[in-house]
Amino acid sequence: MLAYRGFRILQWVMERLPRPWAYALAIVVARLAWVVSRTARRRLEFNLGMALPHADRRTIRRTARQNFRNHSKAYADLMRLPQATVGQLKPLLKVRNQQFLDQALAAGKGVLVVSAHMGSWEVAAAIWSATITPVALFAEELEPPELYDWYRTTRQRLGISVLPLNRTGLKQVVQALDAGEMIVTAIDRDVAGTGILVDFFGRPAPIPTGPAAIALRKGVPLLPVAVYRLPDDTYMAEGWEPIWAQPTGDREADLRRLTERLVRHLELIIRQHPEQWHLPHHIWESSP
Repeated sequence: MLAYRGFRILQWVMERLPRPWAYALAIVVARLAWVVSRTARRRLEFNLGMALPHADRRTIRRTARQNFRNHSKAYADLMRLPQATVGQLKPLLKVRNQQFLDQALAAGKGVLVVSAHMGSWEVAAAIWSATITPVALFAEELEPPELYDWYRTTRQRLGISVLPLNRTGLKQVVQALDAGEMIVTAIDRDVAGTGILVDFFGRPAPIPTGPAAIALRKGVPLLPVAVYRLPDDTYMAEGWEPIWAQPTGDREADLRRLTERLVRHLELIIRQHPEQWHLPHHIWESSP
């Protein structure tokens, strides 16, 4: 409860500051977090080292510092959402390869967007929900419950549904896709512990198979998308060609094949923007 109260105090300040000042405060918070969050820092540096095997120690350390800074800015974006409107957010987002999203939506089966833990997804989701089709984020529940409720209420105000990463949430995902909606989820961390081992940056790591399973069952297109921050603090949403499931009758092999294709896209996204892939968690068996 103490941590939640601290969050709300900081959030109250952030939403009342001009955007440049909020980012300045976020950078101060990032510097503090860099000093005190030793375990998170070690894990992040290890993960970045996996993604950038040819980078030296100094480069990894510099990238990790930038990573903390970008992640803190993303939190500032989130904290400012209660005062934001779609009209204010829309000029901040650029889109690359919009035609791939249009192709996926044209099938009329909904769209399952697959990404990594990076970027300010609320901005893209709010704009798309208001202008294209309803959007839901399928993600893990946060602790404490009060914090999760705040996240959910804040996102819902901008038209973004939040679906918990559990059996109930999965049923809601299927229902939303049947209604032609867009679901966004990240698969670079196996939160539920039900994934399969897939080669991820050269070493086996557990990766969730939920998106692949839904695609095989429902014929829903899988759309790899990255949302990342640009140097001027605007955002880019970049998409790749939709992936369509083609069942062969061997479900396990099909699940693995689709999941591996998605992971190849994640590797591309992360290598292009390692300073924004904020995942200071245990991924590989040898992780700290």
